[in-house]
Amino acid sequence: MKIRSDPATMIFLTLALLSFAFPVGYDGSDTVSWWFDLAAATFVILSIATAVFQLISRRQDLPTALVVTAGTVLGATAPLLAIEYLETRGFEALGIWIYLVGLGFLAWRAMALLSAAANFSLIITLAVPALFGIWLLYLWQVLTSGFSIPSVLLPSPEQIGAAINANADMLFADFYQTVVKSVLSGFVFGCGSGFIVAILVDRVPFLQRGLLPLGSLVSAVPIVGIAPIMVMWFGFDWESKAAVIVIMTFFPMLINTLAGLQATGKIEKDLMRSYAAGYWQTLFFVRLPNALPFIFNALKINSTLAMIGAIVAEFFGTPIVGMGFRISTEVGRMNVDIVWATIAVAALVGSVFYGLLAVCERRLTFWHASYRQAR
Repeated sequence: MKIRSDPATMIFLTLALLSFAFPVGYDGSDTVSWWFDLAAATFVILSIATAVFQLISRRQDLPTALVVTAGTVLGATAPLLAIEYLETRGFEALGIWIYLVGLGFLAWRAMALLSAAANFSLIITLAVPALFGIWLLYLWQVLTSGFSIPSVLLPSPEQIGAAINANADMLFADFYQTVVKSVLSGFVFGCGSGFIVAILVDRVPFLQRGLLPLGSLVSAVPIVGIAPIMVMWFGFDWESKAAVIVIMTFFPMLINTLAGLQATGKIEKDLMRSYAAGYWQTLFFVRLPNALPFIFNALKINSTLAMIGAIVAEFFGTPIVGMGFRISTEVGRMNVDIVWATIAVAALVGSVFYGLLAVCERRLTFWHASYRQAR
C-alpha cells in the first residue's frame, strides 16, 4: 500500500494532531485538550480518517472528492461544538486555531478535487463556489464566537440569520422597493437604451466622436452628486433611483457593445459582402453574435452597478422603505444586526443576478474560445 504525496492533506494531519497538545479551560474542569468533548473528538477523528483515506487512495475521481468534502464538513463541526463550552477565549484557545488552519488545507484539497470533477455534473460545478462561500461564513462564525467579538462591531452569521428571520416581512418590502421597482426597471432601460444607441453610433460613425467623450465625462461624475439631482427631478419614489441606475448603466453598455461590434474581423465582413449581404444582415448574423461576450460583460458589470446605485440613491430621499433607507436609519438606531441582514440580502440578490447572467452567457457563447479552452 503506497501513500501518495499530498502536501495539503499532510499539513492538515500534522496540525490536527499538533492541536491536541494545547490545553484549554473547558467547562469548569482542569485544563485539557479542546478534543475533550466526545462529539467534537468524534468529528475530528472522522476528518482525520478521510484525510488518511485521501493519502492512501490513488484515485482522484468524484467519489473521492465527495468523501474528502464530507470529511471537511464533519471536521468543521468540531470547533463549533467545542467553542460553546470553552472558558478561555481568543488566542488562549490556541489548539482550535491551529486545527482550523489545518482544516483550511483540507478544505483546499476538497475543493481542488471537486473542481477536477466538475465536468461530471452542473451541480458539482456550482458546488465549488457555494462551498467556498460557506467556508468563509464558517470562519466568520468561528472567529466571532471564539474571540467574543461584540455584535455592535461585527455580528456573527448566526445573529444575522436570526435578524433576517425576525424581520422577514420588512426585508421583503425593502427588497421589492429597491430591487423589483428600482433596479430591474433602471437596469432594463439603461442597458436597452445603451445597446440601441450603440447600434445607432455604429451605423452613423460621426456620433462616436461626440458621444464617447460625453460618456467619459458622465461616468466620472460621482453617484453622490447625481442622486440628489435625480431626486429633485423625479421625486422621492423609485423613479429617481431608476434614473440614477440608467445613468450608471447606459455608458458601460454603449462602450462595450461598440467594442464588440468593432471586434468582427475583416475576413468575416468580406465573406458577407461576397454573399451580397447588406449592413443589417451582416449585423444580425455575424457582428452581433461576435459581440455577445462584450455585451454580457457589460450586463454583468451593470448588474452590480445597479444594486450599488439604487442603495446609495436611497440615502438621499426615499419613502419609508428600501434597502438604502433601512441601512441609513438602522445605523442611527444602533440596530447593527438589521443593517447586516439588509447587506446580506443585497449581496445575495446581487450574486444571484450576476450568476443568472453568467449562466445565460455560457449558454449563448459556448462557442467562444474561453469556454473551449476551459474544457
